[in-house]
Amino acid sequence: MVKDPRLAGLYVLTDERLGEHLATAVDAALSGGARLVQYRDKGTDGARREAEGRMLRELTRRHDAVLIVNDDPALAAYIGADGVHLGREDPDVAAARSVLGTRAIIGVSCYDSLDLGREAVSAGADYVAFGSVYLSPTKPDAVRAPLELFAAAKRALAVPVCAIGGITPANAGPVLAAGADMLAVVASVFSAPDIKRAAQAFGLS
Repeated sequence: MVKDPRLAGLYVLTDERLGEHLATAVDAALSGGARLVQYRDKGTDGARREAEGRMLRELTRRHDAVLIVNDDPALAAYIGADGVHLGREDPDVAAARSVLGTRAIIGVSCYDSLDLGREAVSAGADYVAFGSVYLSPTKPDAVRAPLELFAAAKRALAVPVCAIGGITPANAGPVLAAGADMLAVVASVFSAPDIKRAAQAFGLS
């Protein structure tokens, strides 16, 4: 399997608390060098989610970046996103692929388990994510994924590897050195007073 060159760099996950500032915040993150955006919203307002998704699709196109939708293959297909990210409680890779087609990017959360990573890749995932690497302000109770897992995943898996959880510019170096292709972040970018500068601080553009 040839690794998708788009699946590398800073990967920002939206925060529902951004509210009406979602567009300006994501635009700032992309201007600061983010290469992937995940639209993560658990709300039930379908019209709002569709409108926000379409807005993010336009923003990511403008910045030549990738848009991934969290949990919802149908929404991803409807707004023309590049793909979907699946967790433990979401549809499986095959179900998502049947909705999105062969060219879509499908990522899978594998938490702290290399075996889950192997299963995801065998099922057709385009990337796998492990974490939480550090204590996460977004999900403080998340299981922890040791740095050694990323080195093992790089050896064992033929797809890009994403790290998530508590990653900041100050602690990103060891994660990249361990083998992570993508750094997925929420608070370290979107809770910063200057979002563009916070994204730039990772030095991944």
